[in-house]
Amino acid sequence: MSIVKEIAAAVEAGKSKQVGGLVEQALAEGIEPNVILNEGMIQAMGVVGEKFKNNEIFVPEMLIAARAMKKGVEILTPYLAKQGVEPIGKVILGTVAGDLHDIGKNLVGMMIEGAGFKVLDLGVDVPPEKFIEVMKANPDCKVVALSALLTSTMPAITSTVKAIEEAGLRNTVKIMIGGAPVTQAFADEIKVDGYSEDAASAAELAKKLYGVA
Repeated sequence: MSIVKEIAAAVEAGKSKQVGGLVEQALAEGIEPNVILNEGMIQAMGVVGEKFKNNEIFVPEMLIAARAMKKGVEILTPYLAKQGVEPIGKVILGTVAGDLHDIGKNLVGMMIEGAGFKVLDLGVDVPPEKFIEVMKANPDCKVVALSALLTSTMPAITSTVKAIEEAGLRNTVKIMIGGAPVTQAFADEIKVDGYSEDAASAAELAKKLYGVA
């Protein structure tokens, strides 16, 4: 098995300690950082996402795999920067005002990062003004992802979208939404650009909205 395939297998299995050592070994053998990232780790997270969607694995396994990928990315980042390898793009992510849930949001962030994006995670209970502030500071960001885990906080998605419109920024980004009570019908009603029902689908949706799917 090639070292890149070993990295992919270790990421899929969530073996963080192994991933770090294998990435360092691959770099020492002269394998290009972008090959390690794309063919080793991003491809592995794609497999993990598919397994999750098919109910072959569940949230804990997905989290462990995402953490293993994160470990590899930490080692690769300086090498990728030297090579001038840029992320696909930026995604601003946050749980809307009044909602303190972060497990689903964190998983979405990890999967989007695993697909090759830079994620600007604003955390939980994020007011519309904060989204707008970060959008203005990152005009190259094309996707904003909003999460709500409670029916009572879904209106905060609507008010965040409205605030982005009123700030004159709506046509600069695609907005995607998700969370337990959120539906495609709600996404259609508030006229956002996409809805995903789980973290794996969110990564695919981000790529689609960026035009790289």
